[in-house]
Amino acid sequence: MIKSKKIGVLFGGLSAEREVSLKSGTAVYQALIAQGYNAVAIDVGRDLADVLKREGVEVAFIALHGRYGEDGCVQGLLELLQIPYTGSGVLASALAMHKLYSKQIFAASNILTAPFRCYRRDEIVTMGELPFSVPLVVKPVQEGSSVGISIVKEESQLPQALEMAFRHDDEILVEQFIKGQEVQVGILDNRPVGAIEIVPKNEFYDFEAKYTDGMAEHIFPARLEKTLYEKALQVGLAAHRSLGCTGYSRVDLLVTSAGDCYVLEVNTLPGMTALSLLPEIAAKGAGLSFEALVSRIIESAALSIKGN
Repeated sequence: MIKSKKIGVLFGGLSAEREVSLKSGTAVYQALIAQGYNAVAIDVGRDLADVLKREGVEVAFIALHGRYGEDGCVQGLLELLQIPYTGSGVLASALAMHKLYSKQIFAASNILTAPFRCYRRDEIVTMGELPFSVPLVVKPVQEGSSVGISIVKEESQLPQALEMAFRHDDEILVEQFIKGQEVQVGILDNRPVGAIEIVPKNEFYDFEAKYTDGMAEHIFPARLEKTLYEKALQVGLAAHRSLGCTGYSRVDLLVTSAGDCYVLEVNTLPGMTALSLLPEIAAKGAGLSFEALVSRIIESAALSIKGN
């Protein structure tokens, strides 16, 4: 039935992840066209409401990343316009994008997450008041794709890490560094479809490693013994559900040698580029081609389509 509707692929946008979103949106748009969907590509700006009306968009595939796209803003606009859309709803999107609130929900749901402290721009951060020592991680509260993140190995590096994080947000998190395997769980149709292990060439899975070919090794399935692998899948699903996410997501974990699964974050609109992980997990874990994954996602748009 959705093939009879006009689909707007929303990409680009206003966030620091604009370039990544352009690649995701282009890949999604091409996949929809190849399968006979009536799709139009829309580079999202502040005139989005007018563009959606002018183009006659009836269903939205959100391929945005970061602020104003992944944080509930666009989702709220689409609901006001009664346009069905892909991915999670307003609240779940906002919670997942806000690392402080999502961590608080994880803790309340008995889901492991690294110990942390949150600071605003006008607050002074010193090692003496932290309940953990170096190494530690400093990150903006509301950015994705590892934008603004630093690993601090000695106290002298803290001021520079704080400055970098505050360039991107008025609130930051200082977390205890957790040593473990970087494992990412793919969720599709609200169930886990597999877990992939990331071995970055850089110190951690940063922006360059995520979006530069050859800068990270992807190992599927993740190198975990069977029981621990299943545990990682269930922790990923629990994190997805705890925030009220729907449809699909990618949950980032750190799995320690002791068998603990620490949740880093839930990505409600994971990347859909040639190097993105959800398409790879879906292909290897569920046998879905990229085109089939895109079709599955658009067919489960968040709002019911009226009049069918």
